[in-house]
Amino acid sequence: MTPIHADSFVGSAAAYVHIPFCAVVCPYCDFAVVEGQDDLAERYIDAVVAEIARSERWRPFDAVYFGGGTPSHLDPVLLGRILESLDAKHGLSDGAELTLEANPEDFTAERAGLLRRLGFNRVSFGAQSFDPKVLQSLGRRHVADHIAASVQAARSVGFDNISLDLIYGTPGERSKSWAITLQRAIDLGPEHISSYALTVERGTPLSRAVNDGAPAPDPDVQADRYEHAEETLEQHGYSRYEVSNWSREDKECRYNLIVWAQGEYEAFGNGAHGFRDGSRFRNIRRLEAYIETVESGEHPRAGTDPIEDWDVELDRLFVGLRRTVGVAHGPGTRALLDSDEGQRLLIAGVIEADESRLRVVRPLLTDAVHRSVLALQSPIVSGKADA
Repeated sequence: MTPIHADSFVGSAAAYVHIPFCAVVCPYCDFAVVEGQDDLAERYIDAVVAEIARSERWRPFDAVYFGGGTPSHLDPVLLGRILESLDAKHGLSDGAELTLEANPEDFTAERAGLLRRLGFNRVSFGAQSFDPKVLQSLGRRHVADHIAASVQAARSVGFDNISLDLIYGTPGERSKSWAITLQRAIDLGPEHISSYALTVERGTPLSRAVNDGAPAPDPDVQADRYEHAEETLEQHGYSRYEVSNWSREDKECRYNLIVWAQGEYEAFGNGAHGFRDGSRFRNIRRLEAYIETVESGEHPRAGTDPIEDWDVELDRLFVGLRRTVGVAHGPGTRALLDSDEGQRLLIAGVIEADESRLRVVRPLLTDAVHRSVLALQSPIVSGKADA
């Protein structure tokens, strides 16, 4: 992907739809999800449809992403109602990317066929690992054979854009195990592969277990796993286009490209986050509170954070530097390169700059670059930011 192409997504429109229902909540998950509350599913879908109907009419979406939670856990007909409401209120552009997250254990050919007929054209499977011990440690309900079966089911009904999510660095995972996971994922021929380090998030069962003495992920081991993933995936024709994402040519996730280009996106459902009209916003997180708020006729916003002045530039760097293509030069890149910390990162080979762009070339240190960006002070000249 060229820098010009990547930057062009700033003008695209997207939407995120949150589906919080899960059969079982994984011990490492800190998203706005629930288990054992499927009896609220229809009320929840009614609320999301109502939230969409009350939203200000915008423009057709180029990408819609159903995340969770486990969207595939619900009856596809319910998900189809949301797609219909999005199309009716805002429209879906020709060739829009319509992604659904799915768990391998519940993605049958019958379910896949119905989802495809409803309009979904991209599916992202939470594979995580092909090692049964790692899957068990992660609290996953599927086994390795379910992953292959779900990909086959998706292919059989016409899904030609499939992604697999993988997690590395689980305590107890061995180098050989990770190598096998990568190879088995590649052998299934997905168009896209995401690879994430296991993270201990505060308040999760995993966090409590670690606090009680269970082994925590080893950052050095995780760095080795990441580098092995990068080398292996590149050898098999996958190009990294963001810190944790690789794809075949022209199969990058469009929704993510919009987000990382500082493009605008709507958000619907409990705990959903969006970016519109210069503000980042978030919805009420707790499921029942979200439903009751919408049912009472009120907007389910939990907070809005305007991005103004210098923060617009910092925000552009924060999201854009996750991309392999980096960001075009502007006042923020100049401020970073003029700073002591920026020079240290440049000399250390963490970032590089040419006449037109700034890039992070050691992706494992992206968080360090982000900290440096957030610490930048606005260059003021005659009372205005130096553009």
